[in-house]
Amino acid sequence: MPKSLRYLFAALLTTALWASPAAALDSTPLDDPIPENPTASNLTLTLTEYATFPKTEPVPTPTDARLMRWARINNIGEIPDGSHRQFVNDLNGKLYLLKSGQPQEYLDVGATFAPDFLSGRGLGSGFGYVAFHPDFARNGKFYTVHTEWGAALTTKTPDLTPQPDTKFHGVLTEWTATNPKADTFSGTRREVLRLGFTGQVHGIQQIDFNPFARRRDADYGQLYIAAGDGGRGVSSDDPQNLAIPQGKLLRIDPLGTNAANGKYGIPANNPFVTKAGAIGEIYAYGMRDPHRFSWDPQGNRLYLGHIGEHAIEAIYEVKAGNNLGWSEREGSFVFNKADRCHLYTLPDNDATFGYTYPVAAYDHDPPPGHSCTADSGHAVAGGFVYRGSRLPLLNGKYLFGDIVDGRVFFTIAGQMKQGAPRATIYQPKLVNASGTAVTMRDLAGDTRVDLRLSRDAAGELYLLSKANGKIWKVTGACLTATP
Repeated sequence: MPKSLRYLFAALLTTALWASPAAALDSTPLDDPIPENPTASNLTLTLTEYATFPKTEPVPTPTDARLMRWARINNIGEIPDGSHRQFVNDLNGKLYLLKSGQPQEYLDVGATFAPDFLSGRGLGSGFGYVAFHPDFARNGKFYTVHTEWGAALTTKTPDLTPQPDTKFHGVLTEWTATNPKADTFSGTRREVLRLGFTGQVHGIQQIDFNPFARRRDADYGQLYIAAGDGGRGVSSDDPQNLAIPQGKLLRIDPLGTNAANGKYGIPANNPFVTKAGAIGEIYAYGMRDPHRFSWDPQGNRLYLGHIGEHAIEAIYEVKAGNNLGWSEREGSFVFNKADRCHLYTLPDNDATFGYTYPVAAYDHDPPPGHSCTADSGHAVAGGFVYRGSRLPLLNGKYLFGDIVDGRVFFTIAGQMKQGAPRATIYQPKLVNASGTAVTMRDLAGDTRVDLRLSRDAAGELYLLSKANGKIWKVTGACLTATP
């Protein structure tokens, strides 16, 4: 059948099978939604090995080979108490402090919640993230998120509406250290929030405080929680349903008490606090897998890396009340539940729906012959705008990458604004500390890098790989004659 007839047939099928009000007859299927590739850059980054972590094992033993990593390190950060102590969490359960470049166990989250603790099912399961309260030096409080299954599914109740046939819980815990200066944890804990998810993917990803909010700012001490769609976005409207937490960026006051469970507060300036039928915890919605978010200290803009379903890996600038469109939209394209092989152009009346679209994006570009319904092995690793002082060539650049293949990208933060054309994505060259050209696959020793990016309090950047449990610091940036 000629391509033109196939497109016509697909469009007619859409009209017949997809009843969403966001559909329109003028939408056209696309084989390559983003034709342009990342642009080769003459910027070269030097990556210097920074730390190596001990081998850990998921529980239970995984059935998915992608979970068999040396160490599932997920983030490196800095405790906000002026001590310059850095912390790293491993999805398999350990929270480490780095002492003279060597990891030292601070807390075993996995052992604390055994046997309900789960890290061997689902790519994001386990001890996912840790966020230290900006007043940690005085109150000793920090927060973790982990996943549970087993007896927890019948003996513990989610605080907000769970998805049907719940397979795991995402649990937010507050810890209070008796001595905030100590290098091993001793103290108390309490459960703050428990969410129920249908699938073992797209649970709670990142939790974090805005590190640039000052004490009198409305955002100070407010905890952001990126909750995925539990894998249900393709078959349900959960991300668009303001009555439930899944597929949303939530924002709470962990020290408050006015939530329904009395264990946290709902900020009065959250966008849906007064909306009938909506839960007040929601800050933004319409998300599939909101994997990583960060703030640019210049302008205090919030950027979120969003992992796509069919083809689009995207970075969004997120503001209060925004709707990123999933699953009516994937990136800036129509997502048609009846056609898993194409995305579609936007309808002429698209502005009436009020969706927020990416400020930067790339597509999957699968190889010839690849099944259009199979995973093509791409997922965006959200990043950070560099505002450090050591590498002036990086100033104002948003550095991010691809989790799977380990490609590193950057965009110009000044171009990443809502309503503007998508920012150009550049791909810098990488060299090791000896100046030898490398890729992240070379450094990780694996074709699946499992890349993550992080930032310290001085604004310097780090790259992590689960494949071999190593961290590299970006220690140099220079321009070469040719890209």
